[in-house]
Amino acid sequence: MPADYRLGIVAGSDTGAVEMALWSLLGARRVDLLAWESFGEGWVTDVTKQLKLDARVLKADYGDLPDLSQVDFERDVVFTWNGTTSGVRVPNGDWIAAGRQGLTICDATSAVFAMDLPWSKLDVVTWSWQKVLGGEAAHGMLALSPRAVERLESHTPPWPLPKIFRMAKKGKLDETIFEGSTINTPSMLCVEDALDALAWAEREGGVKGLIARSEANLAAVAAWVGKTPWVDFLARDPRTRSCTSICLKVVDPWFESLDADARAAAIKKMVSLLEKEGVAYDTAGYRDAPPGLRIWGGATVAREDVEALLPWLDWAFADVRG
Repeated sequence: MPADYRLGIVAGSDTGAVEMALWSLLGARRVDLLAWESFGEGWVTDVTKQLKLDARVLKADYGDLPDLSQVDFERDVVFTWNGTTSGVRVPNGDWIAAGRQGLTICDATSAVFAMDLPWSKLDVVTWSWQKVLGGEAAHGMLALSPRAVERLESHTPPWPLPKIFRMAKKGKLDETIFEGSTINTPSMLCVEDALDALAWAEREGGVKGLIARSEANLAAVAAWVGKTPWVDFLARDPRTRSCTSICLKVVDPWFESLDADARAAAIKKMVSLLEKEGVAYDTAGYRDAPPGLRIWGGATVAREDVEALLPWLDWAFADVRG
């Protein structure tokens, strides 16, 4: 992260941090909203239904990205870096205009510490301690570029701002938020846990080491998918496959012949079998996503454990199909 960015704990969750950014920063320009999974859809609802802004929505189905070449960087742009419910991430920051006029507001939950982010092209970045570091969920992090700070100090939103969303006082950035004076007081036990996680990350080679661990988990799953006929990635383009929220779809003809309810029931049974054996937990796809499987590949998971899981997936599918 560039040295001139402000970084603070600002909300009770990563979702709250995104809300804080949207309500505080938008309204000065038109907006482009990118959505290809559940959380991106949530930001679309907030901006179009709650803030009622002049927004253009660029959407794609689960498994795909919108056409990034259509994004207008004269506008503010809101997007998720990694679609945790679709397993689709943006492959890089090349599509983001260096000479942009609007702000780029990026929900980077499950991407920070696991993916190489082009920080100089991101004006607002949100995440939590929960995902790649494996920490407490209820701590939202917010990073602001100098351009985002300038927007805060020059633009007053036309709507009322709840107290917990206010980042400016008397036309200036409230620096105390970014100097340790948190809006919601975090548990000191959670802070100590986060410090321990950062110490572990340093031992693993820092950000590069954590990225390598996550990419290794994706590679393990990809090798298995390549030789397993009943399953495939939900993300169609290999360049967009997430290395943290690894989402899979069942492509076996038997499964595809089932109706939607029967597909959901088959996945539920697979997941139940895995949990009963103590092999894996919460491996079903997100409730709004197509019925399938989702494997967490973040850096706290070792590649050998991912590799140990994969034969169990074959077993569970064979049991359900049989």
